Amino acid sequence: MSALTARGVGLLVAAVVLLGAGFRFAYPELTLLGAAAGTAVGYALATAAWRPRLEVTRSADPDRVARGEPAAMTLTVRNAGRLPAASLVAEDRCGNRSVPVPLLRLRPGRDTTVRYDVPTSRRGVVPVGPLRVTRRDPLGLVALARPYGGTVPVWVHPRIHPLHAVPTGAGRSLDGRVDKVPHGSITFDSLREYVVGDELRRVHWRTSARVGELMVRENVDTSLPRIVVLLDNRAAAHPERVDGVAESFESACEAAASVVTAAVREDLPVALLMVAPEPSGPDTTGDETGHGGGPLDRLAAAQLADDVLQPATTRLRRERLGDTLVFLTGPGGRGDLGAVGALRAAYPSVVVGIFGAADPAPPGAAGLVVIDAPDGAAFAAEWDGVRRW
Repeated sequence: MSALTARGVGLLVAAVVLLGAGFRFAYPELTLLGAAAGTAVGYALATAAWRPRLEVTRSADPDRVARGEPAAMTLTVRNAGRLPAASLVAEDRCGNRSVPVPLLRLRPGRDTTVRYDVPTSRRGVVPVGPLRVTRRDPLGLVALARPYGGTVPVWVHPRIHPLHAVPTGAGRSLDGRVDKVPHGSITFDSLREYVVGDELRRVHWRTSARVGELMVRENVDTSLPRIVVLLDNRAAAHPERVDGVAESFESACEAAASVVTAAVREDLPVALLMVAPEPSGPDTTGDETGHGGGPLDRLAAAQLADDVLQPATTRLRRERLGDTLVFLTGPGGRGDLGAVGALRAAYPSVVVGIFGAADPAPPGAAGLVVIDAPDGAAFAAEWDGVRRW
């Protein structure tokens, strides 16, 4: 973006006035001064319009951190042109702040490197870049700013608090009973050909004798506990703000990250859902641990939105995504415990985490296991104390 500086605007106005007065009153001296001023502005525009050839590379170390952990950005700018990059002023954009980058008189083929800290005091996705390079003419009449390089996101995940207790599975027998099993139950699934390394005790001898080759049993765990985490990201559920931040929602994000991480550590299937639609942004696909994407990236990008709870509960009731439902909400979500309690027909275990409420929920509210906690760390402590899965 090109713009005349205050000095350039003043000189341009003076050029117009002098040229007009010189021609109007036939004063060649004024005309000469006006022409000189106009020429200076034209020279400044031509000089500032020259685009330097700069190559920008950047890397985050690391690009994914938990809230409060250190992260740094390394930026390298190389002059790929044949002329010195003179009269350049550059700054890199890091979130809401600017970082100066020294480029004055960068020689051809040379580069300069700047390393600076990325703010991680708040959960979120910190966009870094692009580099903004401003070129000025020697007279200071014109400033031309151009972006170089792209934008690199740094993912600041919620803090993870260690959870030691995990839900039990719900093993359903053929007679309709529902039994709780700590690590699922093993059920016959199919037969396949024997391969080197298979245990002989898994060989199905009757079938092997009939087909003339060794066949082994394939078993599956039909009752492995599956956890569904529903994060309440409705603005109405988190009405209180401190410096524009809903601390109850931050605590709910920490609790969601802790539950997901504990489930992945125990090799348990886990699904993360949000009440309101998630914002579109950088790619959050990846594995369930959050490395290279996944739920932790989604939690880093999670934002409050205006929405209602009913579509989410309808989907949970229709699809039956698991056997343990964890609903994490704020003070404004206490009025929805009845709607969540109605999901017990589809989910044998329902745990509700309420953050930032002034008064605790009554014991046994809607037949749910309710954890009132001021923050994510308190939720983790209470979670490990719950045994009624």
